[in-house]
Amino acid sequence: MIAGVDLIRYGNGLGKIVMARPGGTLAELQPKHVMNVLAETGFLLFRGFEPSLEEYSAFVRAHSDKVTLDPARTFFGGNVAQKVDAGVEALGLHIENGNSPFVPTLTWFLCEKAARSGSQTTICDGYAVWEKFSQQAKNAFKEQDVVFTRRVSEPMWKAFTQYQLAETKDVDDITPGDVQSLATGPGHTTFRLDEDGYLTYAYRTRAVHPTLFGRRQSFANSILGPSYNYEPPKITFADGSDLPEWLWDEVRDVTESVTQEINWVDGDVVLVDNTRVMHGRRAVEDTDRSIYNSQSYAAARLLNALGNQFGECTTEILPGVPA
Repeated sequence: MIAGVDLIRYGNGLGKIVMARPGGTLAELQPKHVMNVLAETGFLLFRGFEPSLEEYSAFVRAHSDKVTLDPARTFFGGNVAQKVDAGVEALGLHIENGNSPFVPTLTWFLCEKAARSGSQTTICDGYAVWEKFSQQAKNAFKEQDVVFTRRVSEPMWKAFTQYQLAETKDVDDITPGDVQSLATGPGHTTFRLDEDGYLTYAYRTRAVHPTLFGRRQSFANSILGPSYNYEPPKITFADGSDLPEWLWDEVRDVTESVTQEINWVDGDVVLVDNTRVMHGRRAVEDTDRSIYNSQSYAAARLLNALGNQFGECTTEILPGVPA
């Protein structure tokens, strides 16, 4: 339970609306209670609090050991919130940074101004997806990991790394070794520096895995995800083979069948367990909207009693242009 609020079931899933009572603020909510409820529900919609950017940023920090970023976006109101700007097309379901070894455990949103139509954020519980898959699909994803291979431009990988290192190094001094040191997500990653300064990585990970809060298996990944600001990754099984069309079809059909939509209201805040729940977006019909996103790693002090099960990582740097 979260004291001083009303908890309302969201749609037909496990998510909850945390409804503010008159005069309620996010700062009054106890982080340990928020995380306990998140462990049960997968995502929370905080409605009626209507925080400022600064209040929202403080709420994110209160639950996080570290905030990360998307180097293609700009910070607003400090160093926590980044404006969501990914065109107007629908965005496929994904976990934040799920096609890279930099997977945060929490994803956050603040709706400053809601669209009048369209632009709903989609939410899909990986537990429900895995339970609904055919045995053939389950076997395919249990037998092999998936691999995301992508090239990232030098300005982007250096900007990301410099921020993660708290700007303790000049951007010109950032090396692939620095990137490797930050690859803390689950799975195995190889890095190669190319002659044009691009960094090519191959990230091997499980499509279904335990979550931040337990060992129950969740289909939570980014194989359907967008690549708005980056080169699209090549997605294969670990043996190099393509995912068969029947499997793509089943993934699309099953995920859509259990997907919910968030119809935003001004001042809404959403918190997502990024190890369990995928999110996306319907096509933008009204561009006069304003939504912010944050990515973070859940605070260890809040997880100690719950147990963090979200995998281990290994990395290596392949031969390439000397750093």
